[in-house]
Amino acid sequence: MHKKNNLNYYLGFDIGGTKCSISVGGCDLELHEKIVFPTKVERDPYEVIEEITQNASQLITKYGKEYLKGIGISCGGPLDSKTGIIYSPPNLPGWDAIPLVDIFSEKFGVNVSLQNDANACALAEWLLGSGKGTKNMVFLTFGTGMGAGLILDGRLYTGTNDLGGEVGHVRLADDGPVGFAKAGSFEGFCSGGGIAQLAEKIVKEKLADGEKVSFCKDLKNVGNITAKTIAENAQKGDKSAMEIMAISATYLGKGLAILIDILNPECIVIGSIYTRNEDFFKPIVEKVLAGEAIPGALEKCRIVPAALGEKTGDYAALCVAMYNDKF
Repeated sequence: MHKKNNLNYYLGFDIGGTKCSISVGGCDLELHEKIVFPTKVERDPYEVIEEITQNASQLITKYGKEYLKGIGISCGGPLDSKTGIIYSPPNLPGWDAIPLVDIFSEKFGVNVSLQNDANACALAEWLLGSGKGTKNMVFLTFGTGMGAGLILDGRLYTGTNDLGGEVGHVRLADDGPVGFAKAGSFEGFCSGGGIAQLAEKIVKEKLADGEKVSFCKDLKNVGNITAKTIAENAQKGDKSAMEIMAISATYLGKGLAILIDILNPECIVIGSIYTRNEDFFKPIVEKVLAGEAIPGALEKCRIVPAALGEKTGDYAALCVAMYNDKF
């Protein structure tokens, strides 16, 4: 049985293109339980929603309807957090104008809130992770893409129509790998997909010049190079991989300098690729920042890896629920 003073809880729905998860967390955001199932995006969206509803109903029966404080949803954008509607996220084809908040609030009779996944992860790192205790924080995903969540003056900033924080779209060079459909963008240089593009271009040039590349023997395999391949070989000291990672790190520093100069945050929390390779990125980033950022702003800003790691997704949707309830 749950202790009397520990009965209240939140539910978090993390809706992704590969899997969905439903998490139960106490008001201290301690994770109690999680149910995960494959999304199977070939299904009608309302079939997936029905499966979420059925699993959530089981958990509500177990933990008590009267103790449910709210539900938070984390989902890829585009979406409207104010109306609670999602509009065809790339990883959820066919999910066009789905009123998720209305559906779940009518079903469960509690406050339901929706945020894009980058904002949800920002809330998790702010409430529980590396940004805990700050008033001004930037969270960067640095995973498959480069998304961001902004905590400004102690509140999540989403912008006029939920496009606040789309830093990956910022162009850092006239040309370069493509991210956000823009060559030379922040996402182009600093994302898993962008690093793979960068590697393909550089390795092709090296092989054409007769130079050997240890992790890619011939042109047939150039298209199979991933950011993980580059990071692993850079850690081993491979010259070509280190060159590619250094380019990404240099542009990461340039992108961070823009954020520091404009937003003057206390810390910038960076996930995924940076978290796993901080020892490689950090010295290059620090060198770039020393020459690019306003010294007074840089002095007050910590650049730190995300703390929650693989658990970020578990906590993100729960933190959306708590934020809506408490702030």
